[in-house]
Amino acid sequence: MNERVARPKGLGKRAWVTTELVRRVLRISAWSKFVRVTVIGRELVPRTGPVIVAGNHISMLDAVFLWGALRRRAVAIAMAELWSWPVVGWLVRRLGQIPVVRRDSASGQSALAQGEQVLRHGGVLIIYPEGRLVAPGESEPYKPGVAKLALASGVPVVPVGTTGTDEVMPMRRLRAGRPAFDRRRRVTVRFGNPLDPAEFDDPQQFLDRLRQRIEELRDAPELREP
Repeated sequence: MNERVARPKGLGKRAWVTTELVRRVLRISAWSKFVRVTVIGRELVPRTGPVIVAGNHISMLDAVFLWGALRRRAVAIAMAELWSWPVVGWLVRRLGQIPVVRRDSASGQSALAQGEQVLRHGGVLIIYPEGRLVAPGESEPYKPGVAKLALASGVPVVPVGTTGTDEVMPMRRLRAGRPAFDRRRRVTVRFGNPLDPAEFDDPQQFLDRLRQRIEELRDAPELREP
């Protein structure tokens, strides 16, 4: 990897300290069942080296639970709206996350370029191929960015299916009198086996397989606590 390029902020010391503090808070919340969270297959994420983690996107909380489920520092490409939120905006800046403005091609290209630098420095990059929140019953084509990054770099992609976050924090347009935050709902984060981009001939073939794996993980039977 090219170490001449400045190390991304999200892989720096300040981000590491903040990551450890915030993840401790998240683990305590899960342990105390403030929010019931089940993580499956975390060991499938390589312990070292660059890796892309790609998942479905159903709630603004997806990145929080996925990021908290990992045991490595990770940088997410996230919707730019988060940078204007109280507290959350400060946190994503301190963690060196990468903002992307929806439907803005230049912003998307800049985000991918920053994501590439995370991979060049051996980091974990979180990306949501759908590019926006997708409500139940809706479908969104996968954006080609994740395939381009994977095929150009040869970096493995770990698929992940998340369920329940849309029940904990539903999209505003779907609340219909429901609470904005319902901690009684159960969240499951399920990791799958890494996809090797070298096994695919073109980006669309890769995207089709990635979508299939994410949907299989998302639809897998939920584990229930005794």
